[in-house]
Amino acid sequence: MGANAIEIRGLTKTYAGRRGEPEKAALRGVDLQIPQGAVFGLLGPNGAGKSTLINILAGLVVKTAGQVTIWGFDQDVNPRQSRASIGVMPQELNLDPFFTPRAALEVQAGLYGVPKSQRRSDEVLRLVGLEDKAEAYARTLSGGMRRRLLLAKALVHHPQVLVLDEPTAGVDIELREMLWRNIRRLNAEGMTIILTTHYLEEAEEMCDEIAIINLGQVVARDSTANLLDRLDARTMIIQPEAPPSMLPDGPGLEVVARDDGSLAISYRSAHVAAEDVLEAVRAAGIRIRDVRTEQADLQDVFLELTRKT
Repeated sequence: MGANAIEIRGLTKTYAGRRGEPEKAALRGVDLQIPQGAVFGLLGPNGAGKSTLINILAGLVVKTAGQVTIWGFDQDVNPRQSRASIGVMPQELNLDPFFTPRAALEVQAGLYGVPKSQRRSDEVLRLVGLEDKAEAYARTLSGGMRRRLLLAKALVHHPQVLVLDEPTAGVDIELREMLWRNIRRLNAEGMTIILTTHYLEEAEEMCDEIAIINLGQVVARDSTANLLDRLDARTMIIQPEAPPSMLPDGPGLEVVARDDGSLAISYRSAHVAAEDVLEAVRAAGIRIRDVRTEQADLQDVFLELTRKT
């Protein structure tokens, strides 16, 4: 196979309308390639099509049209191998309350056809910190422990690709750190990780590359660094020596006086040089006690791209 863990071409999913309503297109010709070994972010607002895409990858939803290849296996030609190559940690806590963690992993391994001699339930339980709860019923586990068990179930059949659907939504800091520690370890061992999250700072920190989906289409796909470079917005924060009698003014400048007495001067670096900003400050008779700059973050990029579509 090539260098991509997942290749998606022309992927479309249309749901029938209810009671005479028109059909709803959840995905509109999505093309996407996810490299092997990447930590890849899949972002988008609610209803953008992320869950539909994930469910198609997992084999839970039948696509309307298009081609999906996972780890070299075409989903239509080799459905079993394709599905065995991917593990999905869902957002919903869908666990059988009367199964113990060890039993849940054994059943999950059996569903994927993993021979008993090749099962590693205890190893996976240790990885997610549930070895001491191996024989406790799932209904007695805390919410955080149940989320750990979901991760364990996604790993039990040795997948090459792991999909994490909002893995840290509503979890405490300790569990979040444990999850990301394990994800970094798995990625370092060669596993491809696909992450959906509403915590944009999390995606900015964790992901090598990001695709942003809106209204069933990919509106951006690039490295995290390049996406951040798409917005050249800059904000210079000026702390005056004394309250200014007038605000700086000039072409391309937007000035806001903050409650702490500082001035936030926004500008586009492609059109306005930092020296021009400082010159406008000096022209307003303002002596500078301190100065710093702020750049756009992933949330700014996300809002900008989804606003355009």
